Amino acid sequence: MILGKVCGQIYSTINHPFYDHKRLLVIDRLTPEGTPAGDYLIAVDSVGAGAGETVLVIDEGNSARQVVGEAEAPLRSIVIGIVDETMLDV
Repeated sequence: MILGKVCGQIYSTINHPFYDHKRLLVIDRLTPEGTPAGDYLIAVDSVGAGAGETVLVIDEGNSARQVVGEAEAPLRSIVIGIVDETMLDV
């Protein structure tokens, strides 16, 4: 799983039918400390996350397809939670 911050949304006029009525979010990856990791990914929103929110993302196709319940979905990444707080035990 990946910790990330929502930094935008993607809009498309032509896409695979699976993506109809689904929100695609641009997610900046974060380190465990909460700083930007310098990478991003695009994920389907399943929790109603908004810009600036810290989220938990599954970036593994089979697990993501299990969340939506469609074994043949063209899907790799999905937002599965909004993070309230992170704590590191050192």
